[in-house]
Amino acid sequence: MTAHAWHQVPIGDEAPENFTACIEIPAGSKVKYELDKKSGLIRVDRVLYSSVMYPANYGFIPQTYGDDEDPLDVLVLMQEAVQPLSLLHARPIGMMNMIDDGQNDEKIICVHLDDPAFNSFYHIWEIPDHRLNELKRFFMDYKALEQKEVAVQNFQGPDKARSIIKESMDRYQEQIAPTVKAQY
Repeated sequence: MTAHAWHQVPIGDEAPENFTACIEIPAGSKVKYELDKKSGLIRVDRVLYSSVMYPANYGFIPQTYGDDEDPLDVLVLMQEAVQPLSLLHARPIGMMNMIDDGQNDEKIICVHLDDPAFNSFYHIWEIPDHRLNELKRFFMDYKALEQKEVAVQNFQGPDKARSIIKESMDRYQEQIAPTVKAQY
């Protein structure tokens, strides 16, 4: 039996300082994979309509529940693309908020703690401006040809990211955990 990636993968004892991230989409992909909330597996949602690729490994933090009624999104900066459903040990260095379909859709920006090229970063402002511009531009453009509008807001630091992670952990425990404990 496969573990449910959202409900059964532990977030980690050090969360929100460091946590487990589950990757849905490898860096460089045009395929929008998405967690199937019922099964815990990854399904192909669509191929991106725009001529853009994911600028980092993209996924979610297990046992969190964001304002958009999904697990909290993460972008994990590291040297290599990884396969969907890979688990990574990550540290938040900042976040970018987005408004998507009228809902907050926070993107937690992380570094992979087991990647020596990125594990020395602690704050979003240590990342080169060009890389941050790529992250922001991706989210501004990736739904354009679908005729969907998103509002991408400014980056914030690691304190705000940890605060959002903690809030989403608490929201998961209050709203989701009681309904899934009996199933697993």
